[in-house]
Amino acid sequence: MRKFRKMLFLKLARIIRGEKNVVPCIISTGTKIIGNITDGDIIHIDGKLEGDVCCRELVIGPTGSLTGKITAKSLELFGELNGSLVVDNLFISSTAKFIGDSTYKTIAIEPGAILVGSCNSRENVEN
Repeated sequence: MRKFRKMLFLKLARIIRGEKNVVPCIISTGTKIIGNITDGDIIHIDGKLEGDVCCRELVIGPTGSLTGKITAKSLELFGELNGSLVVDNLFISSTAKFIGDSTYKTIAIEPGAILVGSCNSRENVEN
């Protein structure tokens, strides 16, 4: 039920912002991709990705894993991330494990999250 409410909230937020119906790219559980994503809109990772990602919105689900660099407007981390990131908005869940360096405008970290590395707040993050 919690996931449903979150998905409903995200969809409502997109509608309020005036966005069209955008279908996210989903890398499902059991899928492993080696390579870079250079221009994406909304990407949801439940599988494994080894490579760099440049997109507008990235969600790494509880079973998701990414090794590489991230450049995005928004990142919601529920799974594992090994690498560096430059984002405007960063959310790290209590189930997340992040090893690397981060540069962000805003950040929210739930208790229980594992974070190893440096965190740098920037007024003007450029993507």
